[in-house]
Amino acid sequence: MTISPFDTIAAVSTPFGKGGVAVIRLSGDAALAVAGRVFFPASGKSLTDTASRTAVYGLIRDPESGEVLDDGLCTVFKSPHSFTGEDTAELSCHGGVLVTRNVLEACLRAGARQALAGEFTRRAYMNGKIELERAEALGNLLDAGNDEQVRLARAGMNGLLTDSAEGVYTDLMAVLSNMEAGMDFPEEDLTEMPFEEIRSAVMQAENTVRGLVNTYRTGRAIAEGIPTVICGRPNVGKSAFYNRLLGREAAIVTEIAGTTRDILTDTVSLGRVTLRLSDTAGLRDSDDPVERIGVERARKALDEAELVLALTDAVDTDTETESLIASLAEQGKTVIRVFTKRDLRADTAVPSDGIPTVSLSSVTGEGFDRLTAAVEAAFIDGDLRMGEEAVVFSARQAAALRETAAYLQTARENLDAGLPYDICADDIRAAMGELGMLCGRETGEEVITEIFSRFCVGK
Repeated sequence: MTISPFDTIAAVSTPFGKGGVAVIRLSGDAALAVAGRVFFPASGKSLTDTASRTAVYGLIRDPESGEVLDDGLCTVFKSPHSFTGEDTAELSCHGGVLVTRNVLEACLRAGARQALAGEFTRRAYMNGKIELERAEALGNLLDAGNDEQVRLARAGMNGLLTDSAEGVYTDLMAVLSNMEAGMDFPEEDLTEMPFEEIRSAVMQAENTVRGLVNTYRTGRAIAEGIPTVICGRPNVGKSAFYNRLLGREAAIVTEIAGTTRDILTDTVSLGRVTLRLSDTAGLRDSDDPVERIGVERARKALDEAELVLALTDAVDTDTETESLIASLAEQGKTVIRVFTKRDLRADTAVPSDGIPTVSLSSVTGEGFDRLTAAVEAAFIDGDLRMGEEAVVFSARQAAALRETAAYLQTARENLDAGLPYDICADDIRAAMGELGMLCGRETGEEVITEIFSRFCVGK
């Protein structure tokens, strides 16, 4: 099948399955014509004569046999006043699995093509109806698993990051145009900005960009999640702790040491932070070949982790875990010491090594509020006003901003070194190119395809 951006596309836009209502969306130049071969308004009027943003009642028929498939509504959105910017029709039918499939297949037989994943949103982007940041945020909103992810996605859909980046881009354009005027017509002295003003503008742009980069730790912790490993010696309570975090019995809990052999993984929200959680085998020497494999995998998971929750009974009897904590901290990993089984023992003295430490019970839940606070303190910038300030929430955005900052730093250093404006201007142009990719001005086809491929088919 040949794929063209000018095709009229169709897909089920509601979750597939049994429900009260299902919506089949069509978009493209021929959307109303295709819908008109399937949907017949009770009024007898043509859909092309229906006012935009109007819903009409009628029958849905097979375009070939004329058989009535269902009755329902058709909502008309005429270009450019639609989500995609194209003519759009949305057929609302009863939400049975078979009915929904029959209506979609009728639309395909009437001349539409099955939409690809994210193709409706991609068309909205290509038609200038939505910016790349808003598109990425929309994808996050659809995948949101907790309230904090919803808030971050809604902030992204407000375009705060794009607005900040566009502001820097505009400021750099003014600097670059002044520098180029001076280079092209040096005898005319056409530059309006003196050297100090140019340098100050470049430095201000660099500071703004670095400030945006610094928000990624918070944005990533909420949106993408932090690779997190639970570790400790056998029978210290790792599986019970893992189950408590998940809120369900995912791991087997027994008094027999070495029960967990393989790595168990899941994603869980802990306060405002999303954890990509791994429960690992107890760390010890073993003659059991299967358990040894589990321990090896546990150590590999520790190497890849960003946050380590190191579980221990007590410092004075668990010197191996304490040595591991010290080693991981030296590697730059975020480590939180967790004293387990608080319901069975008295508090243990906390070492004065600066490692955040909490005491809790996986049976009663006592102390998990303190664990939440410790994790949030490590990854959430409490000074950020979510929804009011720009927050970087994707690796693509962070990479573009880091490159921008690096180019601006080089430009500033070259200015300080007294190098010619044409050399300094090259780095400013490169910085603007990175900002252009961030905002969607100059984003490559592969990046765009990758972003929209994460969406569901009907969005």
